[in-house]
Amino acid sequence: MSHISKNKMKTLSRIRRIRGQVEAIERALEGGGECEEILQLVASCRGALNGLMAELIEGHLRYHVLDPARKTRPAQQAAADDLITVVKRYFN
Repeated sequence: MSHISKNKMKTLSRIRRIRGQVEAIERALEGGGECEEILQLVASCRGALNGLMAELIEGHLRYHVLDPARKTRPAQQAAADDLITVVKRYFN
């Protein structure tokens, strides 16, 4: 997946931040954290995962569904842009 390898360091940094959020949830649970704190941590982690998912879907659509080697018709591009907007709204 060339579009993923182009942004590999950025994506890996994002994954590492998500790992840190999951570890914070684990520490809060082990340490008897307050319910509100744990809920906030889970919500933050979910938001980060949703953002990553939206970004990956967008890349897949732009580089695998729409072929970058071919000229995309304006209607196809508009439909792809609309779908990306909906996906981002759904995950946020």
